[in-house]
Amino acid sequence: MKWQSNNAEANDVRRFSVAGTFYPGDPVELASTVERLTLSEPAKAGKKIRGIIAPHAGYVYSGQTAGAVYGRLAGFEYDTVVVVAPSHREFFEGVSVYEGSAYATPLGVIAVDRALREELIEASPIVHASLAGHRSEHAVEVHLPFLQKVLTHFLLLPLVIGHQTPEVCFGLGKALGEILKKRDALVVASTDLSHFYPDDVAKQKDAVMIEDVARFDDESLMAHLEDGSTEACGGGPTVAVLAALKCLGANCAEIIAYATSGDVTGDRSSVVGYLGAIVY
Repeated sequence: MKWQSNNAEANDVRRFSVAGTFYPGDPVELASTVERLTLSEPAKAGKKIRGIIAPHAGYVYSGQTAGAVYGRLAGFEYDTVVVVAPSHREFFEGVSVYEGSAYATPLGVIAVDRALREELIEASPIVHASLAGHRSEHAVEVHLPFLQKVLTHFLLLPLVIGHQTPEVCFGLGKALGEILKKRDALVVASTDLSHFYPDDVAKQKDAVMIEDVARFDDESLMAHLEDGSTEACGGGPTVAVLAALKCLGANCAEIIAYATSGDVTGDRSSVVGYLGAIVY
């Protein structure tokens, strides 16, 4: 289907910035690529997925890991998808929620959940409506074509964390946990894992985060990120998402996939790690 929002004014839409580099820019090729990467496997019987952790690298590197996670969403629907991502290109304090009306991909336009945005801003002093972290940031954008292919319709709440302090990460998690209690929402943590270590070193560092996620332990993950035991560009967003989901009553995290860029390139001298997980 072609995504379009009646609320989305052309001059108020965040245009896609990494189409043609991180993923195909042609809509037909993009739809075909996402369909090929998305492995449709059923989630646990009777369990609705409340959250996911998925990578945000170029599809050639992390697409299979992301697709393994997004395939588990087949058959589910959500009113709103909240994507919590890191900022790679701009530094700022707190959390930036996109101030415009919509995000666009080559597959169409996704309207921002304006009502939820206002609730979150009201609920937390660390969240601000802004363009910061959204202008050319890829860490929200790369998830959207997968979401557009597996879900029929949803509103979007795109959040980018600037300085990933414990206060910001846990503060955002608590605020999301409160405002989403009466919403049918999916919460997405956007993160890659360690960067540019030899494959064996990367796997040791990544194993610490994977274990924390599998144990659904947001506090241990934050501590390990702080002391350097593990590394992840979206470590803070992952902490915030786990904390929010815990507030919402989720109690089980399942590791779906793990890979490094070396699995694709064959070069294991300097790799990036990718994790896919779902939360019930």
